[in-house]
Amino acid sequence: MSGCLYLIPVPLGDIAPTAVLPAAVLERAALLDCYVVEKAKSARAFLKAAGVRRPLAEIEIHEIGADTTAAEIEVLMSPLLAGRDVGVLSEAGCPGIADPGAALVLAAHRNGIRVQPMVGPSSVLLGLMAAGLNGQSFAFCGYLPIAAAERKRRIQELEEHSRRTRQTQIFIETPFRNAALFAALLEDCRATTLLSVACELTLPGEAIATRPVGEWRKSAAPELARRPAIFLLLGQA
Repeated sequence: MSGCLYLIPVPLGDIAPTAVLPAAVLERAALLDCYVVEKAKSARAFLKAAGVRRPLAEIEIHEIGADTTAAEIEVLMSPLLAGRDVGVLSEAGCPGIADPGAALVLAAHRNGIRVQPMVGPSSVLLGLMAAGLNGQSFAFCGYLPIAAAERKRRIQELEEHSRRTRQTQIFIETPFRNAALFAALLEDCRATTLLSVACELTLPGEAIATRPVGEWRKSAAPELARRPAIFLLLGQA
């Protein structure tokens, strides 16, 4: 019998796991003794904060990243194939979404291993819920290009696609580049395009606002430095 791959959500920032995670998730996290994670240090911090009583030294933790090879993925599969349950932890939110753990999930499916996603915060869905934009049709586009010219081209492509299809476009940026992305959106988008900015979702400093770009241009820019944020836009005909 092979094990089960549990996808364990984590908080979106510095907040107690009990504030955002169901008891069933915390109970499962306490039972597992093998994890595949993006960063071992933050994974151990989460397990400690979640109240896992097993000594952390007894928990097997393996890292996975964007550069993890197919051969290394097969090694990470070994505990599952041997019958052990394994948990996957993202750096923030739900595993497999903008997260290298997706490669392990795919490998599990290829090997007929049961995958169980567990309930927890997703900035993509929370942002979409709170934006007031089209929740019937949307696309998560991940990170936009860093270079200004490429970013401008990509923003305008997404805006035009959204305007034609009425599809909400969702994207993220690292906190220290949030302000640059916001400024680029105000410069490159039409004044009528609806732009939603959601900061620190589920955290004490949570702030969410949706306005036409033209109105954003007239108001003070939100404080975005070092704050996890998600951006959503909907082009208007």
